[in-house]
Amino acid sequence: MTGHDKLRGKGAVVTGAGQGIGRALATRLAAEGARVVVNDLDADNAAAVAAEIGGTAVPGDCASEEGVRHLVDAATEALGRIDVYCANAGIDGGPLGTGDSLLDTSDEAWSRIIETNVMAHVRAARALVPGWLETGGGRFVVTASAAGLLTMIGSAPYSVTKHGSVAFAEWLSVTYGHRGVAVQAICPQGVQTRMLEDSGPLQALLSHDVALAPEAVADAWVASLADDRFLVLPHPEVAGYYAVRAQDTDRWLAGMRKLQGRLDDARAQA
Repeated sequence: MTGHDKLRGKGAVVTGAGQGIGRALATRLAAEGARVVVNDLDADNAAAVAAEIGGTAVPGDCASEEGVRHLVDAATEALGRIDVYCANAGIDGGPLGTGDSLLDTSDEAWSRIIETNVMAHVRAARALVPGWLETGGGRFVVTASAAGLLTMIGSAPYSVTKHGSVAFAEWLSVTYGHRGVAVQAICPQGVQTRMLEDSGPLQALLSHDVALAPEAVADAWVASLADDRFLVLPHPEVAGYYAVRAQDTDRWLAGMRKLQGRLDDARAQA
């Protein structure tokens, strides 16, 4: 079965689909014949993308318990059944400070990022998986980040929560993969999105291995359906970095500290 066949006629939800990777995923799903619900906090963006692809806009908060329940209920009503859930919405840590101020992210900001980057996935799975187990399965796709495999220079909340999103996806796969629930984690490096544009001195570092267009990330995901692999790596070189990190963690950390030092120097000169 090709990737196209795995999506044709399926009911799909994409969160954070008003722009960037989410928009690209929603657009590609529609092109592959899926029926798509477009979710985004920005109702205008959600409506615009839905109109472009012939989908259904369900704007709102995909992170809170109430918001997830509303999204799942509204999407189920629109689609009849949710076969594919792309938990794509995510936020970063906002503007970064320098030196010790990198530890000064407020508890409120930490909580907000954890809610969006981790708990949104937990709540969506809680709402979907029991039904999937009874009705033949489904596909849960997490847009994580290479930061969830390698650590993010600069932003502790982003790095920690993206590790958490990958870990939760792994747990879902281990726990329910043998019962018809396909789980995948998309882990790109730099992607040409507003988040990258707003990353300041980090932009050059994140673009080291070429910043991809969001459409290339969607292409990589569809290609991954051929073998249903768990880790979707739009930047293939991340696999090598991940292996080196596991084989010699101290050497990897030493290299990352050098990168951090260069970033500190760039900030000091800015």
